Amino acid sequence: MDEQNKYNNRSEDDDIMEETDEEMTDSEQEKIEDVHAHPEETAAVQQVAATNTNDKQSKRGWGFIQMIIAGIIGSLLTLGVVTQTDFLVQNEPSSDVQEVGKETSSSKPTKVSTNDMDLSDIIEQSTEAIVGITNFGEQQQSPFQPETGEIEQGTGSGVIYDVTDKEAYIITNHHVIDGANKVSVSLYDGETVEAKLVGTDPLTDTAVIKIKGKYDITPLQFGDSDAVRSGESVIAIGNPLGLELSRTVTQGIISAVDRSINVQTAAGEWELDVIQTDAAINPGNSGGALINSQGELIGINSLKIASNNVEGLGFAIPSNDVESIVKQLRDNGQVERAYLGVGLQDIRTLPSFYMPSLPDDIKAGALVMSVDSSSAAGKAGLQEEDVIVKMNDYEIESDKDVRKFLYKEAEIGDDITLTIYRDNKKETVKLTLTSNLTDEIS
Repeated sequence: MDEQNKYNNRSEDDDIMEETDEEMTDSEQEKIEDVHAHPEETAAVQQVAATNTNDKQSKRGWGFIQMIIAGIIGSLLTLGVVTQTDFLVQNEPSSDVQEVGKETSSSKPTKVSTNDMDLSDIIEQSTEAIVGITNFGEQQQSPFQPETGEIEQGTGSGVIYDVTDKEAYIITNHHVIDGANKVSVSLYDGETVEAKLVGTDPLTDTAVIKIKGKYDITPLQFGDSDAVRSGESVIAIGNPLGLELSRTVTQGIISAVDRSINVQTAAGEWELDVIQTDAAINPGNSGGALINSQGELIGINSLKIASNNVEGLGFAIPSNDVESIVKQLRDNGQVERAYLGVGLQDIRTLPSFYMPSLPDDIKAGALVMSVDSSSAAGKAGLQEEDVIVKMNDYEIESDKDVRKFLYKEAEIGDDITLTIYRDNKKETVKLTLTSNLTDEIS
């Protein structure tokens, strides 16, 4: 029943609308049609319709009220959209708002990250001083290669640290140029120049080479490696895996200072003082630069611990050691050190049948394998198969300890006392240390 009433009401309303439309003039009908296109004019059109239908029956008035309600709802919806549109426009930048990255006459650009920009500046200023080094050796004859000639033996890195009007001086590692018949240097602009060896020190894995010519290159300045602290940011620049990846930059921190690690050098086993870093150092980085946040050279990258289970263990020779060494290499071709004049062997590495006769309580020492008769040791009467167990009050357990005493504890001209065992008897030998430099190398 209710559904039928609703149906009847809808039919009556439709009739009212049809009659109303018939009684309106053509101009009034056009205005109603405009309502659909311009909802904001709804109220005015509805007022015209009301004036012309005052004399209609009450049921026709009900239809008119419905039209008014519909018009009001339509007007409210339109206003809502306009309001929202106005809000969005207000949030757009106006013409006088400064755009990001643009500079006005009364403002200066703000650095997003000072450290990042400084780092880029450091890299830009430093990379010209980093060179690639190629070691060429003599190719050996073989059934498959009957002709001899030069062959590339390896590549590494180097750092230009001094430039004169006639030549540029480069620091690298001894192992980078070791055994070379020819050394070639690749500069930042692609130019390749043959280099000459100035001097080398196998014990500290340091070498100096030079290239002739006039070069517009700013050399890297030495920093104070003694002032370096763990946690400081550093970058390493070099040529990992060859010259194709020349001047690769890696970043890290100082992992530790004052490290001493045992290394096997061309001059024998040695305890090398190094700076430890987690900046990536790969084969080919040897001889490259370790640089601090001020753009100063604080180390020469020398080696890393390579293992499937190890990451981020790289080592550099401290700049304070390097600076002292390269000065001597330029002056003398080698580093001047206190010289004993003997060949030594750790007795703990000897076969049992070769062990000299020693007291039961002597378990370590340095066995004298050879003696230079013109040296301080030869003149003092030291003999082969003597076992050195003490130098002054410094305990000697191996040949490495002898070198450590001579190079770090003693100086040229010092008078020292050696405690030795000869034929199972304890003796002392006194001597004066001399220099290892016999001939000056040009």
